[in-house]
Amino acid sequence: MPRSHVAARTSVFTESVIREMTRLAMLHGAMNLAQGYPDFPAPDFIKRAAVEAINADINQYAITWGSPRLRRAIADKTKRFYGLDFDPDREITVTCGATEAMMAVLLAVVEPGDEVIVFEPFYENYVPDAAMSGAKLVFVTLKGAGFRFDPAELRAAFSSKTRAIIVNTPNNPSGKVFTRDELTQVAALCQEFDCLAITDEIYEHILYDGRQHIPMATLPGMYDRTVTISGLSKTFSVTGWRLGYVLAPPVLSEPIRKVHDFLTVGAPAPLQEAGAVAIEQSDSYYPGLRKMYQEKRAQLLTALRESGFGCHVPEGAYYIMADFTALGFEGDDAAFARHLIEKVGVAPVPGSSFYRSKEAGSHFVRFTFSKSQETLAEAAKRLAGM
Repeated sequence: MPRSHVAARTSVFTESVIREMTRLAMLHGAMNLAQGYPDFPAPDFIKRAAVEAINADINQYAITWGSPRLRRAIADKTKRFYGLDFDPDREITVTCGATEAMMAVLLAVVEPGDEVIVFEPFYENYVPDAAMSGAKLVFVTLKGAGFRFDPAELRAAFSSKTRAIIVNTPNNPSGKVFTRDELTQVAALCQEFDCLAITDEIYEHILYDGRQHIPMATLPGMYDRTVTISGLSKTFSVTGWRLGYVLAPPVLSEPIRKVHDFLTVGAPAPLQEAGAVAIEQSDSYYPGLRKMYQEKRAQLLTALRESGFGCHVPEGAYYIMADFTALGFEGDDAAFARHLIEKVGVAPVPGSSFYRSKEAGSHFVRFTFSKSQETLAEAAKRLAGM
């Protein structure tokens, strides 16, 4: 029998379920509440900056780890908001989105066979990221209406084999915002077991009800062992621009930059300049961003609850995990998601794609409210007619 020419690492994950739902939504004319991208315009100031950068012929490669202006803007913003003093020349790396950032980080810091702890429900990319970097994932389940972890279960997940823990706050898909006490518990274990915290903070500015985003790197003893990932895609409604970044001490930034260089060389040069302008002008923008999404959250929560779903109120990000148990549907989450797309005309994501065990997410689907008021209103109308 001929040998296989397909790498074994690709067998442990499937194509993106989220992007599959988007394709099905397009095929059936469903309202796409599956993939977390806005269907409304980006702010005028970032679009103008991009046009000006293109007209200024900023068309060639930027410095591999990011344009100086963008790195300086990121450093200044991080200092203003969190009191963290990152050196833009040695500790900030601009990447092709937070997705590439996570892949570059894991390839740079994980040896094959190392254990990496992940909270579930998790963002679906973490599983293929681990497979491609050779990491073995160890899962800790967030439980109950508030998606809380059991401290004893978290401690049991750490061992001498643990290289890192991934913390996504605000969390996709649950909308959980980790509290200072929770992060302090994680930080203490990282220091006890001498491992890294890799934080995905892409939704850092999308928070509700007065909640505060606390970067892991601000906690005592964590600056030198935290790799922070964030970006501009969600905050400025430019998910297609692929602008992410990594904050890390020099000893970690150096290998991350090397991996990033040979993965993608660099993010789009004119869009980096636009991103710098956006961050420089954004302090007055963030409050309006939170207000806009809080209104969208209320709109979709009302529609889902009136249609019979049980919903956790997200504390941050722009997703709702909806329990469809009370609807009496005979089938799992994948079947229910297809039913919604094909028969109701609204596309969610099956909950099982966010858990290691399909059974754990079999009564959930995830909806996004990163959509226009008109899209959410039409989705609500269709859901009401189920």
